[in-house]
Amino acid sequence: MDDFTSSFWGYFIAAVSLGGIFYCAYILATQMKVKLKKGEKADVTGHVWDGDLEEYNNPLPGWWVGMFVLTIIFALVYLALYPGLVAFGNLKNWSAVGQYKTEVAKVEQKTNVLYAKYSALPIPEVAQTPEAIAMGKNLFQTYCVQCHGSDARGAKGFPNLTDGDWLYGGTPEKIKETLNLGRHGQMPPFGAVFGEEKVRDVANYVMKLSGNTAVNNVRAERGANTFAQVCVACHGTDGKGNKDLGAPNLTDNVWLYGGSENTIVETITNGRNNVMPAWKEFLGDGKVHLLAAYVFSLRPTTEQAK
Repeated sequence: MDDFTSSFWGYFIAAVSLGGIFYCAYILATQMKVKLKKGEKADVTGHVWDGDLEEYNNPLPGWWVGMFVLTIIFALVYLALYPGLVAFGNLKNWSAVGQYKTEVAKVEQKTNVLYAKYSALPIPEVAQTPEAIAMGKNLFQTYCVQCHGSDARGAKGFPNLTDGDWLYGGTPEKIKETLNLGRHGQMPPFGAVFGEEKVRDVANYVMKLSGNTAVNNVRAERGANTFAQVCVACHGTDGKGNKDLGAPNLTDNVWLYGGSENTIVETITNGRNNVMPAWKEFLGDGKVHLLAAYVFSLRPTTEQAK
């Protein structure tokens, strides 16, 4: 009954299933009335095709009737054993969800031994173990590629995991924290507060911070004042961000949504709201540990201590 929002549908399915079977039995019974004695010929029904092809009212073949009866019996037994009669349950207490959970539990019982082996090791050590990295990669290809891509280089709005640039920090502990708890990155919209001109001024100042040469210096100079009054609260006076807040470094020319003037203007005007789901409950500690080790292994060697 878990699959239905109302008990009505369970009774409806039971009625349709049993009604169909009993109707087939009724049709069979009504068509078995014709009996012929040995040597007796069947009457014609009066239906004629192509001038001389007549339809005879012969009895149903015994083998065919037998198979039809067996089919009806099989259908009734199947409905009783399995959940065809949704409203009444089934004798085997079987469900597709239950079978799935049983199969998953069997697989996890085998794999948890492997996960436990690596869960006791520090992530940097696991990241240097080929077998563990292969397992972590399989997990990544199953759960993470939808956002971060098969090469882990991300896309617009989804961070590149191979460049050593981290909003919340790239230490093993921070990566694991991110996987376990998820992240909710928010930047408030300032379009209504700043107005269009101030937004463009701040955008140009941010471009200047990142070393973009296509900057309007007049706008950038005006934008510096607004930045110092408002934006430093998250991004800092030097624009290098704050990992505790998930505020990005604006000086390194690494952009989650893009670093063009129009895109920065869009970000300042409308804000950003990005969510990474928490995986702890779904994957469990062992899988998260392997995933964290795999992600840690993707970073440039010179960046792995940061």
